[in-house]
Amino acid sequence: MSIYSKKGKGWRYDFTLNGNRYTEAWFKTKREANLAEAKKREEIENPLPPISKTQPELTGTGITFLGLVNRRLDHVKAYNSKRHYSDYKYMARRWAKEWKQFECDDIHTEMVRKYLLKRLKDRSAFTANKDLRYLRALFNFAMHPTRDWIKTNPTRGIEFFPTEKRIKYVPSKQDVLRVIMAAEPETQDYLWTIALTIGRMGEINRLCWQDVDFETSNLTLYTRKKKGGHLTPRRIPMTGKLFDILFRRFSKRDKAKPWVFWHRYWHRTDRQWIDGPYRDRKRVMTTLCKKAGVKYFRFHALRHFGATMLDAEKVPIGAIQRILGHENRTTTEIYLHSVGEGEKYAMDVLEKGFSEKSHTESHTETKLGQTI
Repeated sequence: MSIYSKKGKGWRYDFTLNGNRYTEAWFKTKREANLAEAKKREEIENPLPPISKTQPELTGTGITFLGLVNRRLDHVKAYNSKRHYSDYKYMARRWAKEWKQFECDDIHTEMVRKYLLKRLKDRSAFTANKDLRYLRALFNFAMHPTRDWIKTNPTRGIEFFPTEKRIKYVPSKQDVLRVIMAAEPETQDYLWTIALTIGRMGEINRLCWQDVDFETSNLTLYTRKKKGGHLTPRRIPMTGKLFDILFRRFSKRDKAKPWVFWHRYWHRTDRQWIDGPYRDRKRVMTTLCKKAGVKYFRFHALRHFGATMLDAEKVPIGAIQRILGHENRTTTEIYLHSVGEGEKYAMDVLEKGFSEKSHTESHTETKLGQTI
């Protein structure tokens, strides 16, 4: 039986394929475990084929699609985040199944459109649009002047599918506090650090003690979410509470470990225990939200929550933008979910206009009645 549950923990998958064992836990529902197992099996059964001597990467007329995919993956791995590379690799397996036998110049727009329509039918508009963005970047990579491997981008002219956009859910202050209080002390420190820096989960995971300056009460966060994939720093002032949390952890730290937050985990590939910084901890929020009795939200929602709080207190958007680490103000505006005074004033004016109109119409009707 490859899917089973354990009381108080959740569901897991555990199966053996080609003599190797694969397992992952703990999923909230059986359906989530089934989907994760299916995804893992697909990755194993459909690996991205390597370039072989019988299938040259570059031909006399251009580049093979498989050769382009492998070169693009190498580039993404070198210049972008692990999450971006993981997403690219997952989609590349699907693309390889479709077009691995083609040269890039033989792939035309209708082939790509047909593939995207299938993704739309099988999954969603959001999924199809993500494939389109990544495919467009793939072919643009091949068209770069330093490479010039293809002449035209087959995704050119393909429009994104319409999606249903909704305002992102932002937890209330009470719900955020309930979740933090429901956590164990170690996780509480982690959540407070995210909330009081409005940092990304990856930025907090890679935070090291050399990035924390207690003398100036500042810390430095690093992100790869910049053009070119450079690891870019930004300084964040520490609040009093954050200072106390980090100073306490610093006093009790293991001096052999450079990370502020680290754990020991079993590496399935290397078959050994490894000490390292936190990685993906999304299932933690599933457990905590359920325990606190609040609507589920993820770590990233804390960024939206913090930005909204600052905006409500009339903190200049430029300061919020620098704290969030955004290059563009437009990106910051997406994070601001509070209804500002300008909007409230505008709606008051609208209501006043209707009230005055109603009063005028009533007065006119009265005068007409007297005349009659």
